[in-house]
Amino acid sequence: MKLVWLALLAAYCGVIFYLSHQPSVLAPMLFPYQDKLFHAMAYGVLGFLSLGYFKLVLIGYKHVLIIALVFSALYGASDEWHQSFIAGRDADILDWLADCFGATLVISVMSFFSRKNQHLLSK
Repeated sequence: MKLVWLALLAAYCGVIFYLSHQPSVLAPMLFPYQDKLFHAMAYGVLGFLSLGYFKLVLIGYKHVLIIALVFSALYGASDEWHQSFIAGRDADILDWLADCFGATLVISVMSFFSRKNQHLLSK
């Protein structure tokens, strides 16, 4: 099971890297700042996959949450740095903040429901 989660996490990181390596990602402009929503959604998925993998390889759920969040934030920072070298792209601190927000939101929601389920099972 660990290898499945690791493969999913690595593959998704590869997809993010591939998309970031493109000179531009074509998406119809539907509303202002939609790219921030896309960043938050993409890194929400990364947070989900990170949490899924790290809870299988680390001890202590608090450590798992922190490592999953730190991993997602650092990957987002490295992704922005990577984009600074791509023609037609640039690094944007607001994109990174959207990445962090998306990962934090999904990891927090998953943690909440995990604790709620454990509480219900203990009754």
